[in-house]
Amino acid sequence: MSNDITQNEALQEYLLRLADSDMILGQRLCELCGKAPALEEEMALMNVALDLVGQARNWYEYAAELLDDGRSADDLAFRRDAQYYRNALMVEQPNGDYAVTMARQFFFDAWHYFTLQALTKAPDERIASIAAKATKESQYHLRRSSEWVRRLGDGTEESHERMQAAVDDLWRFTGDMIEADEVERQMFEAGIGPDPEQLVADWKGLVNEVLTEATLTPPPEGAWMYRGAKEGHHTEHLGFILAEMQFLPRAYPDAKTW
Repeated sequence: MSNDITQNEALQEYLLRLADSDMILGQRLCELCGKAPALEEEMALMNVALDLVGQARNWYEYAAELLDDGRSADDLAFRRDAQYYRNALMVEQPNGDYAVTMARQFFFDAWHYFTLQALTKAPDERIASIAAKATKESQYHLRRSSEWVRRLGDGTEESHERMQAAVDDLWRFTGDMIEADEVERQMFEAGIGPDPEQLVADWKGLVNEVLTEATLTPPPEGAWMYRGAKEGHHTEHLGFILAEMQFLPRAYPDAKTW
């Protein structure tokens, strides 16, 4: 992303990042329909997925209006190739076992909650309104995922080992999610997005607190990180997600998808 982008272009890009991350994680969670470890967990996972898809729709609709290039929210969600997606690398990672599913959810939820909190104060009334509703949902998501991290981390020997392994494996995708670039700095300067430094501090503070309570060892500071999602560079997993998610809309372009 060029450093010469206008504020309007930065806003369009920022909205797509929010929408894409919500959409892809919602799709990942939907893969667990019929496969959750318990009926109550399946219902909870599907509710979280529906919340995220609903939030994605709101962000896509606003982005489509700002882009004003003839594309609809449906087009943005279902008719872009992988290199044009801007979701965080974290959300496209496979579900794995339940420790992986909940560690991924927790890392995302902590970032999502603090980001949405800041967006509720945006001078743009549309953004503030979407964020206000989404914050209530994300608060529940964060409470639930953090409790699962504690429960599995401070549970049996096997659950502890699995959760520690999940944290260690997924940690390499957190830097891409929380480290700011020019788009996010512009959003902060415009009074829309969170203070990048404060977001990192809040995220790390909460994550370290929960991991400590869960008797888990946080990965070392300065650990190597994957990056590139904000420029459209993704892991191999995104293409497979999109192939499944986009098949029907591309095969039947006149159908209504929402």
